[in-house]
Amino acid sequence: MTDLPDRLSLDPRSPHFNQPLLEQGIGIKFNGAEKTNVEEYCVSEGWIRVAAGRSLDRYGQPMTIKLKGKVEPYLKGDDDALGDQAEA
Repeated sequence: MTDLPDRLSLDPRSPHFNQPLLEQGIGIKFNGAEKTNVEEYCVSEGWIRVAAGRSLDRYGQPMTIKLKGKVEPYLKGDDDALGDQAEA
């Protein structure tokens, strides 16, 4: 498995943005459940940011909320990460 960064963001203005890695496809398991609406994550601090409905901030960016828990990022093409779900 490729080493994924500790922190990754979808926002191009963020210093944690990594376009080539995002193009490969990143999946996030949060507290054991697959999340598809993650805007940013941090493994070491144990949180993800998700959009809070359709609300926008004053700059037109989606409002986000921080959820704390166990964060497990993986490459979507990586069969090892999804192997457990395929057997169930």
